[in-house]
Amino acid sequence: MTERSLGEWLAYLEQLHPSAIDMGLERSREVALRLGLGKPAPLVVTVTGTNGKGSTCAFLASLIAAQGQRVGVYSSPHLLRYNERVLVQGREASDEELCQAFAAVEAARGEISLTYFEMGTLAAFWLFERAQLDAVVLEVGLGGRLDAVNLVDADLALITSIGLDHADWLGDTRESVAFEKAGIMRAGMPALCGDLDPPQPLLQQAVTLDTPLFLRSRDYDLNVQAQDWSWYGLDAKGQVLRLEHLPLLDLPMENAALALQAYALLPLPWNHQQIVQALLATRVTGRLDRRALDWRGKSLTLLLDVGHNPHAADYLAQRLESRSLAGKRWAVFGLLADKDLPGVVAPLLSLVAGWAVAPLDTPRSRSADELAEHLRGLGVAVTQYPAVRAALDAQCEQAAEGDEILLFGSFFCVAEALDWLARPA
Repeated sequence: MTERSLGEWLAYLEQLHPSAIDMGLERSREVALRLGLGKPAPLVVTVTGTNGKGSTCAFLASLIAAQGQRVGVYSSPHLLRYNERVLVQGREASDEELCQAFAAVEAARGEISLTYFEMGTLAAFWLFERAQLDAVVLEVGLGGRLDAVNLVDADLALITSIGLDHADWLGDTRESVAFEKAGIMRAGMPALCGDLDPPQPLLQQAVTLDTPLFLRSRDYDLNVQAQDWSWYGLDAKGQVLRLEHLPLLDLPMENAALALQAYALLPLPWNHQQIVQALLATRVTGRLDRRALDWRGKSLTLLLDVGHNPHAADYLAQRLESRSLAGKRWAVFGLLADKDLPGVVAPLLSLVAGWAVAPLDTPRSRSADELAEHLRGLGVAVTQYPAVRAALDAQCEQAAEGDEILLFGSFFCVAEALDWLARPA
């Protein structure tokens, strides 16, 4: 089995199970037992939420690693390479390592059918155990309660935000979503929630499990000013901690605040300078990802954001409004068919001078016709293109010196832009 290349393994995994998503832990748990998998590291932090999972994981991993701890991070989806999903000490797992892990899971599963995500999750756990890490930060793929990541008992359970997304799987109310995400909590182990209005099922689950629950605006919070921001929270003994005059970050500071509260509960040093350096060093490709672009002698800014639901679009709009822009902003936009088109575009309408829409490179994409029709119905200037890269070319061509190109709407959209950026000049 190890003779397969990584590309061959991934193609094999895609056709292994009759459905791409099959919620439940029974099959994965049985294979994990056969593999002899235990806890992938002494400290396990599991992170779920409608938005903000990726940056929260990155902030927390950076804070822990800054203390010399060996840290692994599992996340999804990837943008350009599957290897992005499994990080060990900040390094992507190699093709060879992933192939070995897939071969081990394949040998153990026998007659048990696993989804692409389940195979990948077990492979990540297999690699983490062998790396002898101090901590792993695990990003939930979908929901929480029935996600394969939830096989592992978390020492800290983080819930970033609760909004409506993946309604077919999580339900169409915030209460049903909260119930699913609260499934990562464990009895007696701390849980944190960054949502300012956590629904009752999440609060009730904490009571049922006797889980110490740390809530934003009650136990920790942040205050963002024009030039800096501050944070307060609680340590494991309930003592108040404060950080003042923190430098502003490009990534969401709400997620940095949640990661800080999680870090405050760990038996690790609390050093202001080290914390600031760790936060400033944190990067997440495709999330408020600002790049300088030289387009045929014109200096432009390209802002990439994977935001694909109303909650993410609202946040993106808030961040855009908070930054002054000398020129105009031109959007490049693509969206999957199961996403809330009106909810995603509405917050950004007044911030964009003109839109370029294109289909994404997946059968799940909305058509450019549908995107353009909706935007025209709102009185917006919009042009259709056959692909994201063609839309990028066109927006860069018409933009003036100092303008900004905003590309958003999907991981697929950002992945195509990254590929476009890597093209020969």
